[in-house]
Amino acid sequence: MTSLRAGTLFAGLPASAPEEVVDDLLSGHGFVLKRIVSTGQASPPGHWYDQDEDEWVVLLAGAAGLLIEGEDQPRVLAPGDWLLLPAHCRHRVEWTDRERPTVWLALHATAN
Repeated sequence: MTSLRAGTLFAGLPASAPEEVVDDLLSGHGFVLKRIVSTGQASPPGHWYDQDEDEWVVLLAGAAGLLIEGEDQPRVLAPGDWLLLPAHCRHRVEWTDRERPTVWLALHATAN
C-alpha cells in the first residue's frame, strides 16, 4: 500500500545550476513522473532525444524552446503549455530561460 505523500513542485528551486536538476516524483507500472528544473540549459549541439517511451511534458514556470525534428523553428513554451512526444519523436531543448528557473513535469510512459 502506498503511503500518503505531499509537497510543492516549487520547493528547493535552484537559482542556477551547472546542469538540469531532475527529481523522480512518482513511479508505477509502466511510468515515471519527473520534475525537471532548467536554469539556462539546452541540449548539447547535435544531440537529439530519441526515447523508447512516450513522454508527456508540461511547462509550469519559466520558458523554453523545444525543437522537433523536421520542424523549422523551436516551439516556444510558456507556463501551461504541454506536448505529447510519442516514442522516437526526435526532439531537443534549444534554450531555457536564463533569468528564472524553468520548471517542467515530464511523464515517461511505456509506448503502446
